[in-house]
Amino acid sequence: MERIVVEPLAAGWAVRAAPLDNLMVFRSGGAAERAGRELACRLASAGEAAELHLRLKDGTTGARFVCLPPTDRDPDPLLVEVRPPPPPERTAPALQPALP
Repeated sequence: MERIVVEPLAAGWAVRAAPLDNLMVFRSGGAAERAGRELACRLASAGEAAELHLRLKDGTTGARFVCLPPTDRDPDPLLVEVRPPPPPERTAPALQPALP
C-alpha cells in the first residue's frame, strides 16, 4: 500500500509519496489535499491501494483515508476515512468517605 502525506511547510503545503520523484508544493492546504486525494485515487485506479494522511500545522494527523482499487462490481476506487480508536475511558477517582 502506497503512503501519501499532505503536510505543512514553512511557506505552503506539500504532498509526499514514494511514487513521486519530488514534492508537490501548493500555496494552500486545500489545494494540497485535493492533489493528495487525486493521487490516491489514481494509484487505486491502477490497482495499488493507497493510504492518505492529512497533517495539521502542528504536525498531528488531522485525517487519514484509505483508497481501495476498483472491483468487478464497482468500477470506481473507494476512498474511506479511517478513524482513530477512541481514547481510553478515564475512570473517576474513588470518593473518599467524609470524616466525622
